Amino acid sequence: MYLDNRINILAKTLGADYCGVADLAPARDFMEWQGGKQVAEYPRAVVMGIVLLDTLVDLLPDRETPPNAVLYRHHTYDIVNGALDQMALQVANTIQRAGYRALPVPASKRASDEKIAGIFSHKLAAHMAGLGWIGRSCLLITPDHGPRVRWIAVLTDAPLTPTGTPMAPRCGSCTACVDACPIHAFTGELFAQNEPREARFDAAACDRYFKAMESSGKPAACGMCLYICPHGRSVSNRNHQNTE
Repeated sequence: MYLDNRINILAKTLGADYCGVADLAPARDFMEWQGGKQVAEYPRAVVMGIVLLDTLVDLLPDRETPPNAVLYRHHTYDIVNGALDQMALQVANTIQRAGYRALPVPASKRASDEKIAGIFSHKLAAHMAGLGWIGRSCLLITPDHGPRVRWIAVLTDAPLTPTGTPMAPRCGSCTACVDACPIHAFTGELFAQNEPREARFDAAACDRYFKAMESSGKPAACGMCLYICPHGRSVSNRNHQNTE
């Protein structure tokens, strides 16, 4: 438990709003499919998250109005991803100094154009650590901030204690994210562990949408599924009311 506490304190000191440990054993086959055997051999993941600023997420409905898209992408991607990467590196170094192996996974780096994915799913780690559930948007939804969180993970063989188990979906009959998607990339199906991502989400269509924005000279920003989720908007609205 000493190493567990040390990692948790370090993550929070470095700015993490969420920190958990996932037992990855049930996901080994999926991990190998996505990232290969070297990734799948790690039995644990330390997963950390930073809550996005509501003032930035709430710009998304008017993202075509300058400079909203630029502000959103700069802070919620460039700045937050950099902070997460630094956080993961320091946690990985701490684990290595304790005598165990640690592999920090980049916050946002595509490893396969075919799969449209990185080498490991951060939201999978957050889900398995008991920090939230996977919604119809295929985003990790937290009880406190909805999907307005960016994640990073450090894979390890350290004997850390898992912080929880996967949460069941709490979306109910809500389809706000499905309805808000400008390219209708979501099928509306709830997450099922044994079903492929394609059963819920057309990642290729989303990728084409972003590339079309880039090729037209526009900042590539959408995030309507992130913005519209009531689990995040309720917090944003409450914070706004408290400032009036």
